[in-house]
Amino acid sequence: MMKHRRIGSVLRRAALAALCAALVLAAAPAGSEASYRRGDTGGMVEKIQQKLKTWGYYGGAVDGVFGPETDKAVRWFQRKNGLAEDGIAGAKTLAAMGLSDSAASGSAGYSAEIALLARIIAAEGRGESYLGQVAIGAVVMNRVAHPSFPNSVSGVVYQSGAFEAVSNGQFWSTPVPSGCTRAAVEAYNGYDPTYGCLYYYNPAKTSNAWMRSRPVSTVIGAHYFCR
Repeated sequence: MMKHRRIGSVLRRAALAALCAALVLAAAPAGSEASYRRGDTGGMVEKIQQKLKTWGYYGGAVDGVFGPETDKAVRWFQRKNGLAEDGIAGAKTLAAMGLSDSAASGSAGYSAEIALLARIIAAEGRGESYLGQVAIGAVVMNRVAHPSFPNSVSGVVYQSGAFEAVSNGQFWSTPVPSGCTRAAVEAYNGYDPTYGCLYYYNPAKTSNAWMRSRPVSTVIGAHYFCR
């Protein structure tokens, strides 16, 4: 029985590694993908404006017209996310926003969300065990599914004040190891070692009274997870 379990564990890790490799390839921008820049109009421009407005980069009207204010907001977003600051919402910028062009495949959108989830896991879960990193990803996914939070990975990650690593800039500067990508895949696909938690904190680093008042459901590594 133990031998069979070890074989199953090895096969599971191999399958995850293969999927992660496929995601890296899928995330590479294709030359045929559309890009959006000053002078463009349409539904995708409107989506870009709405994302940027929600995150505080854009203060203009969500009118689907890529004008000077949208250009300025895109450049600001690119600068903050370590992207080439050209004012063009191409494949990498759209992926960072959690958007994919309608001409792109579903797998491209999936890989963009996995990449974003892996990045927040890496930034928030440095030094945590693999299980602790999956748990962080699970909290993000639980928020996506909850009516009180934005309904996308990008919306949850970039929600104002939601994650310390985004607020202090470590989200953009922390390297993303392959283990965090594997953790992101598992969390995205439903593995939840927190059993539905929406919050977590490190009691050694958090002085927030409201967070400390939440009933703790489980402890994984340095993090307390709560609903």
